Amino acid sequence: MKVYTASGWIAASSASVATLATFEFVATAGQTVFTGNDANGSSLSYVAPALIVTLNGVRLRPGDDYTATNGTSITLVSAAALNDELVVDAFGSFLVANTYTIAQTDAGFVDQTSATGAANLPSGTTAERPGSPVNGQIRYNTTTSQSEIYQGGSWVNFAVNAPPSVNYLIVAGGGPGANVSGNTRGGGGGGGAGGMITGTASVTLATTYTITVGAGGAATTNPSNVPPSGSNSSAFSLTAIGGGAGASNNYNSPDGLGYSGGSGGGGAGNGTSASGGSGTVGQGNNGGTGDIAPATYGGGGGGGGAGAVGGNQSGGTAGAGGAGLSSSISGSSITYAGGGGGGGTDNSTGNAGGAGGGGAGGNSGASGVSGTANRGGGGGAGGCSGGAAGSGGSGIIVISYPSAYSLATATGTYTQTTSGGNYIYTFTGSGTITF
Repeated sequence: MKVYTASGWIAASSASVATLATFEFVATAGQTVFTGNDANGSSLSYVAPALIVTLNGVRLRPGDDYTATNGTSITLVSAAALNDELVVDAFGSFLVANTYTIAQTDAGFVDQTSATGAANLPSGTTAERPGSPVNGQIRYNTTTSQSEIYQGGSWVNFAVNAPPSVNYLIVAGGGPGANVSGNTRGGGGGGGAGGMITGTASVTLATTYTITVGAGGAATTNPSNVPPSGSNSSAFSLTAIGGGAGASNNYNSPDGLGYSGGSGGGGAGNGTSASGGSGTVGQGNNGGTGDIAPATYGGGGGGGGAGAVGGNQSGGTAGAGGAGLSSSISGSSITYAGGGGGGGTDNSTGNAGGAGGGGAGGNSGASGVSGTANRGGGGGAGGCSGGAAGSGGSGIIVISYPSAYSLATATGTYTQTTSGGNYIYTFTGSGTITF
């Protein structure tokens, strides 16, 4: 029998499989040790105890009749006679590469008789995923704490119990308050809060949803420049509109009117009736009216909030920011999207920001307070005589659904918590979420 190898056809006894090599020795008188080349020129070699030794056809017992331990010699207990024939049948041995021990096998598979065992999937971090995955591969991702399957060219959660719908809170970035020049006596309008929307959205298994969290509008340093509104926040094809900026006398708004947005910015205190900007229906409210005494300079109007309109200035006193709305989607009650307070005149103070992160307006010559980050509050306006404005607060998106469903996979700036039997994802920056 022969085996085909890289060197061509060789005798099976030479291959690294279970084989048999036979060595034949003719004894000299009184010989006890047989080693080296046999009668056929083959050098004796064996792996103890895988051999059979016969003398003149009679099988010898190891230990009683001979010893064989070193792999190259046989030593008889009783010496052989002249021309006795000693035959050694030596069995080959082999090793199988890449094998598992019994312990390793037991650790990786469930015993057929086990009622409580579980199979262990390959596990590792997201970075340790296979370099060239193929559809159908499954593993446990220690980064996401999820089992996942490679299908359709991407890794998705292996579980199939994605929630049919999720609850959401979407708050846009708040608008900035207005800053005023150093030679004017009227206060600026407070910034409007970012739009706030809540509800329930349907979701689909293995679908990735983009999460965009809007930044707060940055306050300008030049009152002649039109300040930017807060940026929009969006998720699940829904968009919360950024808050409108407050007006700065007759500089950035020729008529002193506040700017529109999710909630409107407050009107300027500029000696004329200056209305606040409009809010978006279902997301926020209008800003308050600035100075309504034609012959004087008064305080600015407060920025609108998600829960109330911005306050009007009255008798030279600036308007307060409109209140926001509370939500318990995160597991605790938090108020979001309060409007910024209007700025004060030279003989009155600025007013408070609305509950929900709105910044307070500044007094004469004093700066307004910026809206609270990740509340979507409007920035407080600067007071007369050069008060700087506060910027709008950044927005936020919170997603909640029952923890009886699978944990989602998310990217970006977020935290994942559990409260009241719900998984809660809080995005303070943009990212994605996959169910």
